[in-house]
Amino acid sequence: MSTSKNIDPIELTQKLVRCPSITPKDAGALDVLEDALKGLGFECHRLVFESKNTPTIDNLYAKWGEGAPHLAFAGHTDVVPVGDEAHWNYPPFDGVVKDDFIEGRGTSDMKGAIAAFVSAAGRYINNTSSPKGTISFIITGDEEGPAINGTIKMLNWLEKKGGIPTHCIVGEPTNPNKLGETIKIGRRGSLNGKITVNGIQGHVAYPHKAENPIPKLMEILSYLPQGELDKGTDDFSPTNLEVTAIETDANAYNVIPGRATAIFNSRFNTNFSGLSLQNKIRESLKETDIDFDLQLFLKGESFLVQPEVLAKSLQAAIKTHLGVEPEFSTSGGTSDARFIKNHCPLVEFGLVGNTMHSKNERVALKDIQDLTEIYYLTIEDMLQKN
Repeated sequence: MSTSKNIDPIELTQKLVRCPSITPKDAGALDVLEDALKGLGFECHRLVFESKNTPTIDNLYAKWGEGAPHLAFAGHTDVVPVGDEAHWNYPPFDGVVKDDFIEGRGTSDMKGAIAAFVSAAGRYINNTSSPKGTISFIITGDEEGPAINGTIKMLNWLEKKGGIPTHCIVGEPTNPNKLGETIKIGRRGSLNGKITVNGIQGHVAYPHKAENPIPKLMEILSYLPQGELDKGTDDFSPTNLEVTAIETDANAYNVIPGRATAIFNSRFNTNFSGLSLQNKIRESLKETDIDFDLQLFLKGESFLVQPEVLAKSLQAAIKTHLGVEPEFSTSGGTSDARFIKNHCPLVEFGLVGNTMHSKNERVALKDIQDLTEIYYLTIEDMLQKN
């Protein structure tokens, strides 16, 4: 039995939040996490990956125990920018505790969940008299960014070493309003697009000397399939496509732009593949005879993981501790689960996400403590299974 010090998940959340790890900067977040895990007896590896035209990313893999079952926790310490700090109640990287909440960028997405799993793992290690199986952490600093030098390359590294887990919990903030509402077992795919039309820049007072690309772009967009593209499936909400911005190179009241660009995103279910959706878009835009440039960027395919032993273990832990029956869902955006599902069964479950990516991001202290208990019960159950 280990005699290592117990980890307070609230204090660890604060330490992590106080590292301003806006993608791609680490700002010491992985050092904080590595120190905590080494104190629990984890073997830690810092994995730095780089690729051309992308930021170099520091990642952390940590492992305790040997053999199967191997339960991994996957997550990220990078966070999105804070916007205008003047709109926050407190400095976004102070990790202020006030009125039973902890506030700061990354509290819900997802430093609070990381701290909860570290605390739960430490408690299990300290309490177990007959160690069995493996607990590991797959932590990247690249999830909110291009997602090129993070989880994908860590999994490739693990595969070469024969260290792929048998099961994985991804600690994304899956609950819309209340802890225990939702376990995610899949995600819709994501496709980005950009349409550009070129014209001739000129003065508004002399339109005959210019060629305005905006009306042409608006006509092209009328052919773009938008809104709901299907009725959904038993497991997924409808596929939708939304234009999210229109930009020009002018940005002045009296200048006709020389270029206009529209960007859009589609979240698609299993009625489409990334390829079939791209084909639908291209076919629809063939209806116009206007010259334009179209670029499509597939961010991830839709996927569904049928609930099995891990999903049911987590569901039972939530019901035991909170007295609620969570639903299995595929709602929301993308996450690194889209990479992990190719290697092992997984679920996504973390904190309440109603303030993630927004000003005054915060989570309830009780939710972090309850999540720690849920993770502990799941670890205990999973590591006793053959």
